[in-house]
Amino acid sequence: MKRQSLFAVGIAVFFGLIAVFLANTYLSAGRASAVPQDMVRVAVAAAPLDFGTPLKPEHVRFINYPKDALPDGSFTSAAELLAPDKKRVALTPIALNEVILASKITGPGAGASIAALLPAGHRAVSVRINDVSGVAGFIQPSDTVDVLITRQVVGANSNSQQVTDVLLQGTRVIAMGQRAKSDAGKPAVAKTATLEVTPLEAQKLALGQQVGDLSLVLRKPGEEDDLPPAQTVSLADLRYGVGGIYRPQLASTAMNAQQPARVPYTRLAAPRPQVRREAPRTPRPTPAAAPIRNSVEVVRGTAPTSYEVGGFGGGR
Repeated sequence: MKRQSLFAVGIAVFFGLIAVFLANTYLSAGRASAVPQDMVRVAVAAAPLDFGTPLKPEHVRFINYPKDALPDGSFTSAAELLAPDKKRVALTPIALNEVILASKITGPGAGASIAALLPAGHRAVSVRINDVSGVAGFIQPSDTVDVLITRQVVGANSNSQQVTDVLLQGTRVIAMGQRAKSDAGKPAVAKTATLEVTPLEAQKLALGQQVGDLSLVLRKPGEEDDLPPAQTVSLADLRYGVGGIYRPQLASTAMNAQQPARVPYTRLAAPRPQVRREAPRTPRPTPAAAPIRNSVEVVRGTAPTSYEVGGFGGGR
């Protein structure tokens, strides 16, 4: 009985191995038939590459890639990418297993340069910043910023005051100081910021540095296409919930309200002595002379009686 059991187990193991072999063969054939025949070998990064990293053979490996989906600027041979006497340098960060493109590395024998990072028709301009205007060093290369300018303007009545305008929006940062690559998010205060701008924007930045102070405002990634309308902020808007387009008349009123009123100086002449003139006296009317009358007083008992006599014909 024991011998029969061992025989049955052996037969089961034998047929099991045959089944596994047949299944593996079938699946391998299916996978091979599923792989497209139009495949090419493409160079990808075998390790993460930062800006300025020289491209070496240990940094590159080749993988199969669909020929109909091959990106422009890719390399299909090591001889084309890694020339012995002409090294290449990474211009932008390249992730692990990312296809190495000609736009992300320098030409044969060329070094890493900021100029190679500029798109066609753009310029690189550096502006002065400090720890405050540079957002305390939290701005990193490849970030997007807005540029503000604070300057003096002349309003009504020749009164000058400070206003802040949005000079540029959605501007890409190429380098901070002399760093063209990010330090893994670590803040670093720089004295200059190199921005990617158009020729007209470069002129604005050059003039803005001469007439006012520039400040950088860090933007959230992905908001380059959603730019709000820019407004000018003046002294009249320095209240919570108040803001609008700069109006010279309103700004001049706010400026005058903060300054004490000036009294114009007027030179006064010496006071002249005043001469008092008496008004002419009006002569008093002379009373008419009382007419001369003759009278006789007659006393009868205790009661006197007066009688007038004469006066006829104007005589006595």
